[in-house]
Amino acid sequence: MKLGIVGLPNVGKSTLFNSMTVGKAEAANYPFCTIDPNVGIVTVPDKRLDRLTQMYDSQKTVPAVIEFVDIAGLVKGASKGEGLGNKFLSHIREVDAIVHVVRCFEDPNVVHVDGSVNPLRDIETINLELIFSDMEVLERRISKTVKAARADKSLQKELDILTKLKDALENGISARAVEFDDPDDKAFVDSLTLLTAKPVLYAANVAEDDLADDGASNPHVEAVRKLAESEGSEVFVLCAKIEEEISDLDDEEKALFLNDLGVESSGLDRLIKASYKLLGLISFLTAGPQETRAWTIRKGTKAPGAAGKIHSDFERGFIRAEVVSYDDLDRLGSYNLAREQGLVRSEGKEYVMKDGDVVLFRFNV
Repeated sequence: MKLGIVGLPNVGKSTLFNSMTVGKAEAANYPFCTIDPNVGIVTVPDKRLDRLTQMYDSQKTVPAVIEFVDIAGLVKGASKGEGLGNKFLSHIREVDAIVHVVRCFEDPNVVHVDGSVNPLRDIETINLELIFSDMEVLERRISKTVKAARADKSLQKELDILTKLKDALENGISARAVEFDDPDDKAFVDSLTLLTAKPVLYAANVAEDDLADDGASNPHVEAVRKLAESEGSEVFVLCAKIEEEISDLDDEEKALFLNDLGVESSGLDRLIKASYKLLGLISFLTAGPQETRAWTIRKGTKAPGAAGKIHSDFERGFIRAEVVSYDDLDRLGSYNLAREQGLVRSEGKEYVMKDGDVVLFRFNV
């Protein structure tokens, strides 16, 4: 999973990136201090892996990972090259989803590029730049397809889809809000890598005092939540400054620090949970003496597709999957006991994987 962190300058993007990836992105109080995208890899916390590693006495534990791309602050006119905007917009096309950091805190010591804190205005500024950039892409594609369709009538359907998308963008509607019933149509839209087709997760960056109640008393956060609900996006609240402070602490110290603040989980944990929900992702697990590992798949993936995440030969030569739920394994304490109680199931090609399935794939190539 690859997430792009975007937003206006000075909203806390690079501070957030640094704290979550323990990276080296420059964080300074002026626009465009981040010129090139910074990339960091974050492991997905999963206590189930620790338990399975202990149970199987595994030599190695491999968690799932998320790749974060910190993209420089966008400004009004970015789609036309303002603030080196086009360069930054090209980086967003490569990610699976957008984490849109929105400033929801007041601080006279931190400059706002538009002079005041107004998250809905800031979100609109970014969204319009993404729309303008996508419209340029569609106009070029439509011009090319119109010419080709004269010789190949089968391209008319593609042209209809492109026109439908362009009409939506001209009315300020993001591509992700345009509905297509045909899976082939959706696949074609995905191939266009439109910025506004990507799912969005809003990160409401608040002051420390707003963390304990999850931003409930912050009117800026409430406004972002209403907007996100209207467009089917996700929101999570964090304080980038706090994330930076706890980034170097071990798990026990981090838990104590958060507890003192009245917060149950870190911003990173909430971000990961929200991004999995937004993208419809789950994890299945494999365990043995050599390695315990988490694998990320989309909800609805069948057993052969999950096997293919491990190796293409596993999918090609799939015979069956021996599956036990993590909860049963954890409760009983051993795979053999789970098997004796009939909790290890033999599943075929039509089995739809579930979060927390511990699986051994049988295959023959």
